[in-house]
Amino acid sequence: MNALQRAARQALKWAAGLMALLMMLIALLAGAAALVDANHFRGPLIRLIAAGAGRPIQVQGRLVAQLWSLTPQLDAERVTIGNPPWMPPGALAQVGRLTLAIDLWPLFTHSLVIRRLELDSATLHLLRDANGRANWQWREPQHTGGGQGLPIIHSLSMTRTHLALDDAVRNLKFDGTVTAHDGVLAAPWQIEGAGRLNDRAATFALNGDALAAVGRERPYRFAFEARSSGSRLDARGSLRRPFDFRALELGFEAAGEDLKDLYFLIGLRLPDTGRYRLSGRLARDGSRFCYTDLQVNCGQSDLHGTVSIETSGVRPRAEADLNALSLRWSDLGARAAGRASPLPDAQQKLLSDTPLPLTGLRKSDVAVEFHAQSLQVGHVPLHAVAAHLTLEGGMLVISPLSAAPPEGRIAGRVKLDAMRELPAADLDVAIRNLRVGQFDRKHEAQPALDGLLQARLVLAGNGRSIHEIAASAHGTMTAVLPHGIIRTAFAELVGMDLARGLGLLFTKSRQETGVRCAIASFRAQDGVLQVQKLVIDTDPVLVNGEGEIRLDTEAIDLSLYGEPKSQRLLRLHSPILVRGTILHPSIGLQAGNAAARTGKALALGVVLAPLEVLGFVDEDLAKNADCTALLAEARKQGVETTTTPAH
Repeated sequence: MNALQRAARQALKWAAGLMALLMMLIALLAGAAALVDANHFRGPLIRLIAAGAGRPIQVQGRLVAQLWSLTPQLDAERVTIGNPPWMPPGALAQVGRLTLAIDLWPLFTHSLVIRRLELDSATLHLLRDANGRANWQWREPQHTGGGQGLPIIHSLSMTRTHLALDDAVRNLKFDGTVTAHDGVLAAPWQIEGAGRLNDRAATFALNGDALAAVGRERPYRFAFEARSSGSRLDARGSLRRPFDFRALELGFEAAGEDLKDLYFLIGLRLPDTGRYRLSGRLARDGSRFCYTDLQVNCGQSDLHGTVSIETSGVRPRAEADLNALSLRWSDLGARAAGRASPLPDAQQKLLSDTPLPLTGLRKSDVAVEFHAQSLQVGHVPLHAVAAHLTLEGGMLVISPLSAAPPEGRIAGRVKLDAMRELPAADLDVAIRNLRVGQFDRKHEAQPALDGLLQARLVLAGNGRSIHEIAASAHGTMTAVLPHGIIRTAFAELVGMDLARGLGLLFTKSRQETGVRCAIASFRAQDGVLQVQKLVIDTDPVLVNGEGEIRLDTEAIDLSLYGEPKSQRLLRLHSPILVRGTILHPSIGLQAGNAAARTGKALALGVVLAPLEVLGFVDEDLAKNADCTALLAEARKQGVETTTTPAH
């Protein structure tokens, strides 16, 4: 045993002596190498670095390397770093002077820690093509490895640096300057930029924890602000693992003139609005982005909820739960943002000609639950609006879709196939117990026409906007008023009892008469709604109509013929004409001999012109319409003709 112990002690002495000798040799070699100018072996060294970086590198100026150190360092001048193999040939960066120092020991654990990185008089050309391949990516895009994100950096400074960004994915172009500052140990790290973003002035700034104290074991905190296109964005958050942007948490606030302009700062396509405010929180975990506590306010509208986006699949998938207390259609769109010139009333359209976002519809999958306590569409207030929206493979379906005016109920579904070269859409909407009188804003207390309307619209068309789809629509549209009331003055005028009708109007009479039944049935073909049946049966008058509504121009061309059920004095055989547009209809008499006879009779008076008067007396009187048959016909079109009490 003693012999073994003596042998062991001797072996340890020899090993210690050998290690000491080796350390002395390494120290001598390191000292000698530190004195060697890297220009003597620049070729092999540059090729070695280029192979590690996976892209071509050229050094046209001086190169000095201090390799035999725990923090090896390179100093180079006039450096060009090329694009990676997955990008077209070109330069990623051109640097007037570059200094790079790394920590040696972390390399043995397959981790890169940059002790110092300095860029002076540099030009950075950042490119990303429409397929998402970028020249700043460290790995080939098809690479599926995990990794830890960017390396740890303990010092980074950039002076007189020019940045040119061309991002085809987000359709962004930036041209400007970037400056980074390193402070003392506890001072925050700062990076600032200014230039033109999509040809609009833009600035950004980031303040973060001091780089010198960064470590993988604790989060890295930062604050960010950006200004562009009348919008500002402020965010505060942290990276759970510096500098891995796949594990990110932050809170953000934004405000500006138009929500759409925020796209340039965050990359999300949002609608046009007027002045807005936006806030929320973002948590990223790998390929999943979760937006919570979202709150948007613009004009008199608000929206809040959550959105999550998963980007790992063939197509990004978004899920959202959105709610609004009040939403006004007029707070959205180019006109709300002041980007559209105001149109005269006669040129305003109900159906939008804004192109549908076909690219986004074809490239994303979406599931959305939407609820609004109040939705204002033009002058029509809707309540309890609810919709379930799904988008799968370019097929958009909104079903169920429901809303409640102050009195009544609307329900239906909408479908849009965006994968076709010319998208196809169809809708099926049913209206129940819609009180007609609520839309008469001039006589809300006692409207000209009132009753519970039942209707159904079944239409389909093709186009790249709502207007185009409507202009090609085919299908049916049927509306029924099983019973109701109408102002007697209007009923008499449609029946062309001029003396009684005008007398009631001039005295502002609120006298009412019953509507036994009414039906308006249209058939659509190539965007033209042709009247199939238009009947309004009132106690004193039976009204029939004919004509059409053109959805391409939204022009109305209807004629109403009233037949009295009893003898009338000054009855005119001339139709009431409904013209104008859907948004701005007008009512008048047909020009010609009949109108001339009416004016003549009114001017001369009944007593002075008895022969003229006789021409207005009609012995052929109308009878009641067969309301039972009319309502049965409407039921064949899918219209519920029974009414229930409004809640």
